[in-house]
Amino acid sequence: MIVSVRCRVALLGPAFVAAVAYVDPGNVATNLTAGAQFGYTLVWVIVLANLMAVLVQYLSAKLGLVTQRSLAAQVGDRVPTRVRYAYWLQAEGIAIATDLAEVIGGAIAFHLLFGVPLPVGALLTAGVAMVVLGVGDRRGQGALERVIVGFLLLIAVGFLAGLVVGPPSASGVASGLVPSFRGTESVLLASGIVGATVMPHAVYLHSGLTSGRLGTRGAGVSVRELVAATRTDVVLALLLAGLLNLGLLLLAAANLYGMPGTDTIDGAHALISSEVGAGVALLFAVALLGSGISSTSVGSAAGAEVMRSLTPWNLHPVTRRLVTLVPAVAVLLTGVDPTWALVLSQVVLSMGIPFAVIPLVWLTSRRSVMGEFVNAPATTVAAVLAAAAIVALNLVLLWLTVV
Repeated sequence: MIVSVRCRVALLGPAFVAAVAYVDPGNVATNLTAGAQFGYTLVWVIVLANLMAVLVQYLSAKLGLVTQRSLAAQVGDRVPTRVRYAYWLQAEGIAIATDLAEVIGGAIAFHLLFGVPLPVGALLTAGVAMVVLGVGDRRGQGALERVIVGFLLLIAVGFLAGLVVGPPSASGVASGLVPSFRGTESVLLASGIVGATVMPHAVYLHSGLTSGRLGTRGAGVSVRELVAATRTDVVLALLLAGLLNLGLLLLAAANLYGMPGTDTIDGAHALISSEVGAGVALLFAVALLGSGISSTSVGSAAGAEVMRSLTPWNLHPVTRRLVTLVPAVAVLLTGVDPTWALVLSQVVLSMGIPFAVIPLVWLTSRRSVMGEFVNAPATTVAAVLAAAAIVALNLVLLWLTVV
């Protein structure tokens, strides 16, 4: 059957929820630092990381659509009980580490905007994130997707406003598309960009969002048309996320290059205020708040998804989300240094990448799993290369961070 343009538009949405993970506070800090320290040098890394993210998220969404099972459930079906619980623990740990970074970003934003202490900001971020997820519980996944798209538009305005006031150099952007590094520190930041771009919890969640074939929206639509619509969904959502990440790097490269203090979000905010303008800094803080709240919602939803898929416990969705969210908030309530906590969360995320990406590539490359929608040979080759690059760069990040 031929699906109308209106129907195709109605099928968009799940990828935009997953895309929030690509513009979370961890990405904000990494991209601003990369631009401030190395100018336009790492533009190519953001472009390459985004291309890999498009492929990974498309495979995740396709797996859910075709098999009507999430990635976590597919893995759980194929391993012994003990291994399944171990797999759940690492996936849950990834979601907790993710929410730790997101809650920190939201807490910092609340502090920048309203002067509240970080522990109070953490509680506010968690509370609002639970309200956002509650919208989806009451009104369906489509309503949640619309709320998240609203957050993404808010984030876009806040993060890109500075480019209007302090536009980047066209020649600098062009030079940054040529792959190069400037010392070990630039390699570390490049690894951080990839690590903060391809996020394991987004891979788990995306397949869960599509496993129901989009509910009533997908009723009467063939799987082939759903896969085609999902491909469009992923490209549009990740294009937006990629532009936001690139915009942050260009903002720093054009206006903050060589200035110390961008290694923390509040330090970067202070520099934006002094160098670009207080108005831009205000929009940046508002966007950071939207980023922290929406990405905390997505991290909690991912934790709930892996628990539902990998354990026999019939818990209420709110309880499953709290299992992910409470430890992240508790870390901040203990008064730990936010920067150290962010570094710790990135280390944990780096360790979890192989457990999400490798099974995804393997499953989508098997005809026994995907049927006629099995990856084409060229797609499999590209996916294997992307997975190898992602895992390798995250191992480099882990090594350079720990050592």
